[in-house]
Amino acid sequence: MADDIPAVEGVEHRFVDANGIRIHVAEAGPADAPAVLLLHGWPEHWYMWRRVMAALAGEYRLLAPDLRGFGWTEAPGHGYDGETYAADQVALLDALELERAHVVGHDWGGWTAMLLGILHADRVDRMVVCNAPHPWPRLSARVAIESWRAWYTWVIATPGLGHLVLERPWIARRILGGGNVGTPFTEEELHLYVDSFREPPRADAIVKLYRYYQRVVREGVRGRWRHERLTVPTLLLFGARDRYVSTNLLPGYEPFADDMRVELVADSGHFIVDEKPDLVIERTRAWLTDGAG
Repeated sequence: MADDIPAVEGVEHRFVDANGIRIHVAEAGPADAPAVLLLHGWPEHWYMWRRVMAALAGEYRLLAPDLRGFGWTEAPGHGYDGETYAADQVALLDALELERAHVVGHDWGGWTAMLLGILHADRVDRMVVCNAPHPWPRLSARVAIESWRAWYTWVIATPGLGHLVLERPWIARRILGGGNVGTPFTEEELHLYVDSFREPPRADAIVKLYRYYQRVVREGVRGRWRHERLTVPTLLLFGARDRYVSTNLLPGYEPFADDMRVELVADSGHFIVDEKPDLVIERTRAWLTDGAG
């Protein structure tokens, strides 16, 4: 299976046993440099970070793991939720003997980053979150009206139907092709991501992840995270033309975050790391460097 990992110059690969599973990690940069976890979302995997890794490898130790059930990381059949994903990253840091790391995440990786910052703040230095919601949106009629944006999450979570649409290329290709300003993905890249969910255990992982999403929505309505606080300095970088996550979900964090900045990128959609890699690299470098020393 490791033979089919796409090759990227300067990137090495390893498998690490952590939190009871075998995690694939793509790595670049000096071993003694400050560590940065790069956490992808759906329907991608570690490969989405290749441009960021190429640009920052001279400054940081970059670790891009595939999340549980994604890419080349084990799909054990359970633990497909944000809290477990966050625990997986803590266990990965432990296995690599790293006390702390910066965290950069997109989509589900961004949600995982948020939970790392809330639940495991002692392991995180600074964070950049790309096109993922925070846990404290202000509920409103406008937010409710825009719930149509999450149509695909309900399709995937539907028993029987979810597995069917994931084991075929339609839904992942639709999400990758429809959520952007322009066309940032080549046909080869689309195949690389879409085909990674054809195996039944990996399709099952995404079905269970989006059932967890339904729980997150219910818990958010009930105020699940209103007693938690984000103390980690965080930049929320958000493509304003995201078709899947509304910008109306962004206000509301102010009473719950010590140091969080939101930057809207007007000419980008959901896959901002692919659409605007240079901007993401620039903002990441500036935000992580801002806390140096």
